[in-house]
Amino acid sequence: MIIQGATGPWEIVIGLEVHAQVVSQSKLFSGAATVFGAEPNTQVSLVDAAFPGMLPVINRFCVEQAVKTGLGLKAQINHRSVFDRKNYFYADLPAGYQISQYTQPIVGKGEITIDLSDGSSRTIGITRLHLEQDAGKSLHDQHPSLTYVDLNRSGIALMEIVSEPDMRSPEEAGAYLKKLRAILRALGTCDGNMEEGSMRADVNVSVRKPGAEFGTRCEIKNVNSIRYVQQAVEVEARRQIDIIEDGGTIAQETRLYEPASRTTRAMRSKEEAHDYRYFPDPDLLPLELEDGLIERLQAELPELPDEMKARLVASYGLKPYDAGVLVADPEAAAFYETVARGRDPKLAANWVMGDLFGVLNAKGVTIGESPVSAEALGGLLDLLADGTISGRIAKDVFVEMVETGQGAAGIVEAKGLRQVTDTGSIEAAIAGVLQANPDKVTEFRAGKDKLFGFFVGQVMRATQGKANPAAVNEILMRQLKQ
Repeated sequence: MIIQGATGPWEIVIGLEVHAQVVSQSKLFSGAATVFGAEPNTQVSLVDAAFPGMLPVINRFCVEQAVKTGLGLKAQINHRSVFDRKNYFYADLPAGYQISQYTQPIVGKGEITIDLSDGSSRTIGITRLHLEQDAGKSLHDQHPSLTYVDLNRSGIALMEIVSEPDMRSPEEAGAYLKKLRAILRALGTCDGNMEEGSMRADVNVSVRKPGAEFGTRCEIKNVNSIRYVQQAVEVEARRQIDIIEDGGTIAQETRLYEPASRTTRAMRSKEEAHDYRYFPDPDLLPLELEDGLIERLQAELPELPDEMKARLVASYGLKPYDAGVLVADPEAAAFYETVARGRDPKLAANWVMGDLFGVLNAKGVTIGESPVSAEALGGLLDLLADGTISGRIAKDVFVEMVETGQGAAGIVEAKGLRQVTDTGSIEAAIAGVLQANPDKVTEFRAGKDKLFGFFVGQVMRATQGKANPAAVNEILMRQLKQ
């Protein structure tokens, strides 16, 4: 993306550090639970609270989840990795350090292919994936003068997935996050729920003249929605351009994005690695992976979004972009395949991605909470395909299905919505419309062809929308030409 400034064009350079919470019933170094929404400080072990003498014990399942994610990112799996102590002070970090990985992460370089709305694709490099424990949470809105601390999140396993600075627009950043989330969900290693904080992004933004060296970057911390990531990229890029064009320089710092005002604000100067005084954790041996473990996890990988997209395009004739939208959510792809099986696949895609997604967005629910099941939607399409109902009536029936939870067949029978295919009834309705509008009949026969749509509308109104549209068109044209 090129932004025009007062001194000419500027290019945005974007890299993302995504913190993805590992799907696991217990934490990275303790047996404490990880259920979201529990009462504060009810899921805290002595290890999480950093009581003296408590030693961390690595959670094997979390390690496997990280390896599986690395395989899904087509990344290098490092047979040997090391846990380090990252030292800094937060009120909600009881130990005074975070157990993370630095120079020797569990996963090395990988890549993600993103699909853009213009039909093009780009490959974004992955620098690394490392495992680390989350900190607790400081609550500033529970008391007028005190800050409360909830340690339920303390020790939860995170995968920090760091991209190369390969993205060049807000759209590419959004596409990257959508694709990464789709991969994580397909693998079952992170639920990708940004609203609950189980996936969040630190957004690194800099600007440069096209082809020049990278500029000084600023990090926008803890952005918890794809839409806000895209907004933050554009807002921060324009802020930096304005400063440079006014003769200033960009300070490398950590900032926060304020959605209400569409601004970023300084949080603190950006720390360097030496500020954290990394050193290998003395309580944890280097993590060494056997070939057999990696081979087993590779064999267990499910169908991933790229492969699923290619199959949907080949098997159902979908456009690549539409297939990409569906595979962004494994549940949506499965829902679509149930609807499309044995039916017109393109019609099924139109209903799922149009009418159904519209309802889900309006209600703010996921496809797993859809008020209309895949089987029920398939039943509606069957009635449409065999001519029992028209396309217009199908829309009305769908609305009724959403509101009542009833099946399409029951609604059609109860409300008498079966399509009229009896040509005698259609001919009678057409005759009545033509008799009521002799002046327009004369105009049509004199060459005003656009009036045909008027006649069709009048006939459909006379039949309460039940007349078969194809039969109406054929019979109406025949009678008008007499």
